[in-house]
Amino acid sequence: MDDALFDADVGGSPTLTVGELAARIARLTASAFPGDLWVEGQIRNLSRSANGHAYFDLAEPTAAGESPRAQVSVTLLAPEKRHVNDQLKRAGGAVRMDDGIEVRIQGRLRWYAPRGILQFKMHGIDPAFTLGRLQADRERILAALDAEGLLRANARHRLPLVPLRIGLVTSVGTAAHADVLAELTAGAIGFTVRSVDARTQGPDCGPQVVRALHRLAADGVDVILLVRGGGARTDLAGFDTDLVARAIAAMPVPVFTGIGHEVDRSIADEVAHTAHKTPTAAAAAVVDLVRDFLDRVDQQWAAARRAALATASVADQRLERRAGRAGRAAVRVLDRHDERVEASIGRATRSAERTLVRADRTLDGLAARVAAHDPQKALARGWTITTTTDGQPVRSVADLPLGAELRTRFADGTVSSTVTAADVEEPAP
Repeated sequence: MDDALFDADVGGSPTLTVGELAARIARLTASAFPGDLWVEGQIRNLSRSANGHAYFDLAEPTAAGESPRAQVSVTLLAPEKRHVNDQLKRAGGAVRMDDGIEVRIQGRLRWYAPRGILQFKMHGIDPAFTLGRLQADRERILAALDAEGLLRANARHRLPLVPLRIGLVTSVGTAAHADVLAELTAGAIGFTVRSVDARTQGPDCGPQVVRALHRLAADGVDVILLVRGGGARTDLAGFDTDLVARAIAAMPVPVFTGIGHEVDRSIADEVAHTAHKTPTAAAAAVVDLVRDFLDRVDQQWAAARRAALATASVADQRLERRAGRAGRAAVRVLDRHDERVEASIGRATRSAERTLVRADRTLDGLAARVAAHDPQKALARGWTITTTTDGQPVRSVADLPLGAELRTRFADGTVSSTVTAADVEEPAP
């Protein structure tokens, strides 16, 4: 094997150790960037250590989910972090460092030999830059939405008379989530709440909120509440995106927002059907809608009851007047009827008396005839009555066979006999 291949001076270039190479890079970096630099970009992959340091990548701004074209590692050590936080507080606390936020930061570019990376050591921030970018983006998005007629698209949906099926988009488990549920429960109305969890801060806020909105729209809810508690202006930046605004405008049901504190106003608020100052206020608005409907129903029932009572009173008065007239007419009719009945009774009584007299006379005649035909009287005059043993009267000698037993009744008793002979006489001509 040719040892020249491993000669340290091959090609005339000296061989450096890693440490020597790192030292040269450090000197070159310090020479090229000797003082402070201001760099602007989008925060990505922010992390905070237990000892108070912060680390993130500062990248060229891109849309959510896209890989950056360039980025640099940033280190914010604990002492410099306290200074940066003081700068943010003096600016009103409207800016908070988080993933997806565009910032303009101050620091020095240094080579960190132990890890072999080029770092930007941050020690300052320009809050006005971030707020200016947020405001510029806000104005640009609002102008585009207005030009397309989307700012009031959701507001054109009619509110249901009784919105009882509520869709809730928020970070489940947060104070905003609890406040909304407490307000709806306190109304004692019986809402059905469908909660969908979504990030309400950071770069994932927009995509997750949009997915949650579409899921609730597919579930057929009556109204959607999009809520988040208060925070810095940058914490609410997810609700100032074109993505969320267009999703709200396209919703088939009204969307109520309750984002941040009373002074906060996001693009989502501008596009929503109705914007409310807090999550609790958004929930209270739904409760008020149902209560207003119930109050109107109660008022209509009360009005109908009053009208029915008034109508019944008038009807009672008319009925009393008619009843009075009918009563008086009935008395007159009954008086005339009584007179006719009395006259009829008189005629019927006289006719009945005459009929009874005639009937008595007829009965007397019939009684005399019956008495004349009484068998007992005929027996007393010497007549007898002969019958068979079973009581059948004997009408002819021809009907009696020899040996027949007979019974002959006299006025003072009965005699039994037996037929031994019978002489049948020819009837006289």
